[in-house]
Amino acid sequence: MAKASRESGTPPVERAARASLHPVPDGRAPASAEAWALIDSARQSYIDALPIAAAVLTEQDGDLVVGASNRRYDSLDAARPASQPMPIIESPTIVRRLLEFFARPGDELRFEWRYGDQVSGRHFHACISPLAQVPGGNGRCLLTLVDRTTEIESTRSLRAELLHDSLTGLPNRTAFAEAVDEVMASNDGARHAVLLIDLSRFSRINESLGGVAGDEVIITVARRLISTLRAGDILARVGGDEFGILLRLANGPDDAPAAARRIQSVLSTPFRLARFEVGIECAIGVALVGEEQTSGEELVRNAQFSLKRAKSTGRVEIHHPGEAACARYKLDLETELRRAIDQGDLRLAYQPIVDLAANRLTGFEALARWTHATRGVIDPGEFIPVAEEAGLIVPLGRWAVDSALATLAKWDALAGSAVPLTMNVNVSAIQLARDDVPGVIAAALATHGIAGSRLTIELTESAIVQDPERTTKALQALKALDVKVAMDDFGTGYSSLSYLRRLPIDSLKIDRSFVSGMLQDRDKVAIVRAVLSLADALGKTTTAEGVETIELSQTLAALGCSHGQGYFYAAPLTADAARDYWQSQL
Repeated sequence: MAKASRESGTPPVERAARASLHPVPDGRAPASAEAWALIDSARQSYIDALPIAAAVLTEQDGDLVVGASNRRYDSLDAARPASQPMPIIESPTIVRRLLEFFARPGDELRFEWRYGDQVSGRHFHACISPLAQVPGGNGRCLLTLVDRTTEIESTRSLRAELLHDSLTGLPNRTAFAEAVDEVMASNDGARHAVLLIDLSRFSRINESLGGVAGDEVIITVARRLISTLRAGDILARVGGDEFGILLRLANGPDDAPAAARRIQSVLSTPFRLARFEVGIECAIGVALVGEEQTSGEELVRNAQFSLKRAKSTGRVEIHHPGEAACARYKLDLETELRRAIDQGDLRLAYQPIVDLAANRLTGFEALARWTHATRGVIDPGEFIPVAEEAGLIVPLGRWAVDSALATLAKWDALAGSAVPLTMNVNVSAIQLARDDVPGVIAAALATHGIAGSRLTIELTESAIVQDPERTTKALQALKALDVKVAMDDFGTGYSSLSYLRRLPIDSLKIDRSFVSGMLQDRDKVAIVRAVLSLADALGKTTTAEGVETIELSQTLAALGCSHGQGYFYAAPLTADAARDYWQSQL
């Protein structure tokens, strides 16, 4: 390291005498000692006037010399911390930067410098600026130090506040994400897992006992979760009633379900709030680092997929490869479905419904179909759930009702009178809950001039039992329009027999899972026979789905089933093909 010396303590007259040995720029006789003393005094006045620590430095034969410095600079040296016993210009960072500057003079050099240790040190923005060289003298520079300690400490304190939850003192979602990113970027990423814990029924506590009680529960849960951690684990509060754990897998992947069991165990003990004992259950989703994870964000997202599944199953769920890709596919499908609805790219297909006793076509069921430009035909079982989840089922359902009635009106116009056909249209449980279905149907019937008796609305059992009061009002409004109501997929849900007696339901549709293959399965025959007996007792008609053979059609007719529907009669048809099919039956 270069040797550093200082001449700021040298008497002005002596400094002026040494300086007088240097010739003046224009070659005139050297200035007098008094003149150089005045120059030194002026230079010192300029430096003292600076509002920051400053010193003029020269480099002489590899040594760094302080030619002049102001009081702020001197006070820094005088009050240097115990962890930094050497003067400023002997600091390794300062020496290296100064020598670097003198090796390539001319350009200003700026850098950040910490004076002291991590705890008690001070932070400066340092700048080394070139000064004009005295003829015959050595290179000079001006070193300035801007104290940024308060700014940096404030920023550090603010960041600490921003990265911690104010209620529990735990790291928050942002800090948790950063910790996961750091682990994923390290070589130790595969030895970690992410656990997300969601508290069940927490909103009920808030609603019943108030926010203060809710805060008390969150704090207690945090303490209990901390008791389950081991060295190297990180606990964070990542949501209102959601916690995240970055778990170190000391003994391999089996540590993750073991940790989940510990968490469930400590949370199973009831919480005492005032005079209440409150039980807290939780859903836990786990994501292990695998080949498909490329970032911490993706790992957390995988844990969220598992948590969502855990909420419905009630079990600890561990992420499986492919779930993220499936979620992305659904998101793509949602975007494209929204565009398809807006642009009218969907169509309806019509499947015949046949009176089994008379072997006569009575109507059609309208079924939504989507042929994607690049993906090809997309099954309704794939895009209908996406539409329900994304809130697209309302515009989709409205389109289906309007299009089906428009088709029926077109057939009437071509025939010159109302054709003896009915139209069945499916209505989702979500649409029934969110939309004014009776109002939509009334408007569509009026627009196309169709009598309500020619329309049958098909509802699933879940739609009927989800909100019985709202469903009852909607069905009564539909009956006022003379619209018939059928319970679709009967036998696969969880409806109560009291609903069948109390609600204005006209028909039961027997699900294809009971009809298909029933001739080879006595249990299925028994189920179908029971449904037919129940419908007969309640005065309702029946339609069997999935009729694929003549034997099945004849057997259902013999058992007393009213109608049949399936590929034995015809596959779902286009509007024109459906009309041709009807005419062929005349």
